Amino acid sequence: MLIRFFFTCSLFTCVLALYAQPPKCVFKQAQVKIDFGTGSVGDFNTEELVHYNRVRHYCPSDGYYSYASYTSNCFHGDWQTLTEDHTPGDEGGNMLLVNGAPSPGMFLKANINGLKGGTTYEFSMWIMNLCRITEKCGLVLLPNLTIRLQIPGGKVLAQFGTGDIPRIATPHWTQHRAMFTTPVAVTDLILTMVNNAPGGCGNDFAMDDINFRECVIPPPSIVSRPKPTTTKQAAVPNKKQTVAPKPSTTKSAQRPVTNEPKLSRATTPTIDSSRVPVVAAKQTPELFTPPPPVLTNRINALAKRIETTAGEIRVELYDNGQIDGDTVSIYHNNTLIKSKARLSDKPISFTIAVNAAEPYHELIMVANNLGSIPPNTSVMIITAGNTRHEVFISSTEQKNAKVVINLKNSADPQPQ
Repeated sequence: MLIRFFFTCSLFTCVLALYAQPPKCVFKQAQVKIDFGTGSVGDFNTEELVHYNRVRHYCPSDGYYSYASYTSNCFHGDWQTLTEDHTPGDEGGNMLLVNGAPSPGMFLKANINGLKGGTTYEFSMWIMNLCRITEKCGLVLLPNLTIRLQIPGGKVLAQFGTGDIPRIATPHWTQHRAMFTTPVAVTDLILTMVNNAPGGCGNDFAMDDINFRECVIPPPSIVSRPKPTTTKQAAVPNKKQTVAPKPSTTKSAQRPVTNEPKLSRATTPTIDSSRVPVVAAKQTPELFTPPPPVLTNRINALAKRIETTAGEIRVELYDNGQIDGDTVSIYHNNTLIKSKARLSDKPISFTIAVNAAEPYHELIMVANNLGSIPPNTSVMIITAGNTRHEVFISSTEQKNAKVVINLKNSADPQPQ
């Protein structure tokens, strides 16, 4: 049985915070970028890796990676065919192609030099699962990455995971990003990336345009309002008249004065040119939610994968067998939606919407205890239109159970 290996944070690790929108940032041009160069380039890894080796080919085999500008008919058409990398306007530019190794392990380790100490940055990267959606796979294994930023010496500054990177119907890049802050005296970091999934059908991916952008919080806008003017009032018997002040003799009427903040021009990026090439600016990114420790510290075993048409999906979870005090927590796309709910003959129920805007959904059941009769077992009833799916769930303190629901013919089944 293939077991997914997960890397966890140390006690002092700060997990990267992800934002639906940047925290009131104005981003400068990327201070450090990795676009994997053009043509024949040296290795971007700073040391020899244990589970991955480099080859110079556009179809690297299991356990190998390469820097290439395209793919073509790889593995009898199992891979997507890409005619270019992600970088806009980068003719002949390379991307990183990774074919999952038999064992989980590190595939990238690079030095990030020239950052500013005590500064908030956005880290981002673009990823695509290279495997086409076919019926050839018996057990589909998907890339699942852990990204770490370490201070020289080894201490982890920040860490996050991508979750499973699903296969897609047509080639499409998706961006992942996160915010972190450098310590005051730290300007250099070590970037490492680990593929937590073992090699197999579905675990191959492309990566490009790794960016580090400085976040600058602009000062608030201050608006000066004009003083109100008084008008001449009609005469009132036995009352003093109020005379309006003389109008201004200037050519133009008085207008509100707005002191809008001026954004400084983006500075020239400070880049370690020996390791990090410069590329053009990027498009608006898509976001994802980081998995909590209870999902990264346990195996997330796939119980069932369901493809459905657009619509509202009803999910009901019952205890399977004798009711013995089992409780579970349920995560939807890494977000907790049910906490320590007791399983019984009455359903734990909720609905999710599957549509073109939200085509991909992961439901992960986490056992909070094992009840009086281990393991923690349940049955999930998923009703999609007139179709009813029955899924038997078994989870322990070492293994969660995952159900994937995906919109049919979706071109971008990536959790938002």
